Amino acid sequence: MVEKRSFEIARETLKQLTARKLVPTPANYQSVYNEIAGIPSIQPFPADFLRDLSQSLPLKTPGQQKQKALLDYAIDRLSWDGVKTALVGYGGFVSTVATDSPGSAPLAGAEIATGAATPNPAALTSEFFVQIARLIEYAQPALDTDDARFREQTQQLLQAMRDPKAEALTLKNLLSAYSHRLSFAAEDQAEIRNGLLKLLHLVFVNIGELSIDEQWLKGQMDALISVSTSPLSLRRIDELERLLNDVIFKQKDAKFKMLEAQDEMRTMLATFIERLAQMTQSTGSFQGKLEESARLIEQAKNLSDIAPVLKDVVGTTRGMAQESQMSREQLGAMQERAKQTEVELAKLHKELDRVSLQARHDALTGALNRKGLDEALIREVSTTKRNASVLSVALLDIDNFKKLNDTMGHATGDIALTHLATVARECMRPQDTLARYGGEEFVILLPDTVLDKGIEAMTRLQRELTKRFFLAGTEKVLITFSAGVAQMTESETPAEAIRRADQAMYLAKRAGKNRVLGA
Repeated sequence: MVEKRSFEIARETLKQLTARKLVPTPANYQSVYNEIAGIPSIQPFPADFLRDLSQSLPLKTPGQQKQKALLDYAIDRLSWDGVKTALVGYGGFVSTVATDSPGSAPLAGAEIATGAATPNPAALTSEFFVQIARLIEYAQPALDTDDARFREQTQQLLQAMRDPKAEALTLKNLLSAYSHRLSFAAEDQAEIRNGLLKLLHLVFVNIGELSIDEQWLKGQMDALISVSTSPLSLRRIDELERLLNDVIFKQKDAKFKMLEAQDEMRTMLATFIERLAQMTQSTGSFQGKLEESARLIEQAKNLSDIAPVLKDVVGTTRGMAQESQMSREQLGAMQERAKQTEVELAKLHKELDRVSLQARHDALTGALNRKGLDEALIREVSTTKRNASVLSVALLDIDNFKKLNDTMGHATGDIALTHLATVARECMRPQDTLARYGGEEFVILLPDTVLDKGIEAMTRLQRELTKRFFLAGTEKVLITFSAGVAQMTESETPAEAIRRADQAMYLAKRAGKNRVLGA
């Protein structure tokens, strides 16, 4: 069959639009053109339309605001699943606003969609204002302001809101003035928090620079630098606290062993000096006795006079030998204890190095974390520039991971992440680097690898995963992933290359999942 040329396909497309009585819109033209050319029709992601829709959504509650933020994030990532989840979640908060207010009638659909519903005066009860007062009280610890005027204003507002005789309009005006002052107090606290984080960051950097020779201490500082960078996470802080507690415990043990070694060294030196002095004294005494014995021998007139002198010399010599032997044994025992202590100290320092290195690795999968990935990228980019070589970056995302978590539990989800990391490490070359990028996403650095070879490597990993199941109870589970691969250019940063790989990965998701696309 002769392949049609593009102008022939275009001419046939116009004929079909006329024959089918279709309006000649760009969408209809594209659909018919793809049908004639045999090209799969993939609808473009309507990002602009969805952004306009997102901007028109009313934001009356924190829940609605959160869902709108998730919707904007999903639109930026071109994720239909994310858009669907965010809109469903937003609809739940709309129904809550419409039905959960005590004493109020359900809002009409148009009123919910536009946010034009007027508040029901019956809902503005004293209990409602008491709840707002309680909410303000709960927020006070987060502000922790030293502004006396603001504290006074807060107390006045709380007192007025708990007054059952207070008028709604008066409380509205008080709330309006308070919210204006609250915005300044919140901004101050945010600036104070950021300032403290910067100071902590500087302290950690300086300590790390001063501890270049102590790698285990430098590892702690690197971990603290990582966790003191916004955005903060309670999970990251808890994990770092556990790590540092472990390191501090081993550090105390090492300090005790070092002090013990110093004491043993001091004892050994003191004993050595004492023994040396005794040996010197004994040697001097022995020398004196020998001289005295020589004089007596010279004066002896017969063998009976010499015998007692020889017996005394033999006894003195034997005592000298025994004393020397005892000194050697004591010094040898102290030397052996010093060697054992040195070995124990070496083991402790090795363990401290190992624990500190954990600050760069993900606790679940053993892959590098974001901190470790940043360091690996700096190293690989430097090597690439120095050797005039190439570097490709692959971003992997497990398919249907949310469904796996929802249907089989988060424990199974953790096993899936570990399984993927294990298989990936077995398929990778020694020079490749695996890092957990976040959630179910992984990044693989492929040095000396052009784009086509990077795509082939990820395809091989996909094939290997299809051969290897893991067990969740008695059920076999097969996981797949979609991936994007980008070859870094000389003009772009690692973050830009990862962003291109991320975009290619989402195109792979939209094209049917379990596939690899190049950026």
